[in-house]
Amino acid sequence: MDRQSAGAASHDADTILNGVVEILEDMTKDWDTSFSGRIGPDTSLMNNLTFESIDIVMLIVAIEERFGKKGLPFEELLMMDGHYVDDLKVSEIVGFLAKQLRAGASA
Repeated sequence: MDRQSAGAASHDADTILNGVVEILEDMTKDWDTSFSGRIGPDTSLMNNLTFESIDIVMLIVAIEERFGKKGLPFEELLMMDGHYVDDLKVSEIVGFLAKQLRAGASA
């Protein structure tokens, strides 16, 4: 079984976390940031990794491809009270994906 189908078959929190971290490491490997260490659940996209809005769009596309699920309601993650959130932690993305992928699996 290749990694893509293995990721689609198993949507537990550890698998999701590993997938999101791999995407973020790949996206940011050539960026000049002051962030050092490993990306983990408490890593902040804007404060630690210096993400900008276009980077969020690229991340969403990469997540949809990685987990084989298009059209997830990312606005639930990115918007609060009609405004974009100021920052986002890896753990928040993982929690959102776990909930959405479970809901999709039972539908």
